[in-house]
Amino acid sequence: MKYGLKIKQKAALDLVSLGALNHRVDPGIIPFSKATEWKVHPSGGEYNVAANLANCFRLKTGIVSAMVKYPIGDLISERVLLMGITPFYKYFDHNGVNGPNMATIYSDRGFGVRAPVVFYNRSNEAGAQLKPGDFDWDKIFAGGVRWFHSGGIFAALSETTGELIIEGMQTAKAAGAVTSFDLNYRAKLWNIWGGLERAQDVMRRIVENVDVLVGNEEDLQLGLGIPGPEMESKSKLDPSTFIGMIDNVVDKYPGVKIVATTLRDCHTTNHHSWGAVAWINGETYISPTAELNIHDRVGGGDGFASGFFYGLLSGEEPQETVNLGWAHGALITTFPGDTTMATVEQVRAFAQGGSARIQR
Repeated sequence: MKYGLKIKQKAALDLVSLGALNHRVDPGIIPFSKATEWKVHPSGGEYNVAANLANCFRLKTGIVSAMVKYPIGDLISERVLLMGITPFYKYFDHNGVNGPNMATIYSDRGFGVRAPVVFYNRSNEAGAQLKPGDFDWDKIFAGGVRWFHSGGIFAALSETTGELIIEGMQTAKAAGAVTSFDLNYRAKLWNIWGGLERAQDVMRRIVENVDVLVGNEEDLQLGLGIPGPEMESKSKLDPSTFIGMIDNVVDKYPGVKIVATTLRDCHTTNHHSWGAVAWINGETYISPTAELNIHDRVGGGDGFASGFFYGLLSGEEPQETVNLGWAHGALITTFPGDTTMATVEQVRAFAQGGSARIQR
């Protein structure tokens, strides 16, 4: 039982993600108040992981989500298929006026000393209306699933989405799949309907069903109420605060066998120092540190998670799994959009100390 996990060797799907699909509009370095045009990137934290694993790492993945039958839904669903993901949708009809909608995430890239700015239009979002009982889990798991993933942004969307995650996690565990959860605590989303206390209640009940947890010190403290030292007093590349919290995590959630996070120090919007750390079944592993010239920072954390999961699913040694996640997260910041344009060969080369010399 490597890593403390029992991972199936074969199944119809290597990973299934549960979460809300959305689209990010991106004006590049122009602030939205001055922008006259923008790019559109289909997105969603859980989708990003499934897309990266399918497109870069060539695994078989699925997405469980809401889909609205209107042109924005068509745009997103086409991209899901192009990335090589098997969809499992609950469909909604758009009334032509106010929804239900596929959420819009507004995110400029900032530049230099000017930070990126993110805000949402999640009004009447179809994904937030998903609830227990909406999906035929027996059908989804019929051919076997090795890994089941969800995240805290989806949990924050409504009073029913967290309950759906719990239903999915429990079904996945019963079917023999490994379960993972990215805490991704977002106060802005939780404050709409429940605030910190409700967030912790929902997240704690989810994590009781989780094998692999992704989240930094702030996620652990705010999302789960795990006590820890002051975070501002340490370098953001210093893993000691994160490592010091692990005993409290596993004491409270003994089913958790792995906890991992990225380490990022933002010198400017376009220059980050980048690392990662993971606690794997009692041992700690730390990546190298890279100095990144950022093109688009969105999706780096999901890039780490997907590379890290790939390493675990592939049976790599623990240090290599951390390095693969670190390398893939770094490479994603060199591309526009939220999902990968890297190849597994590029990820492995960078993880093993590759450079940016021209490839001929």
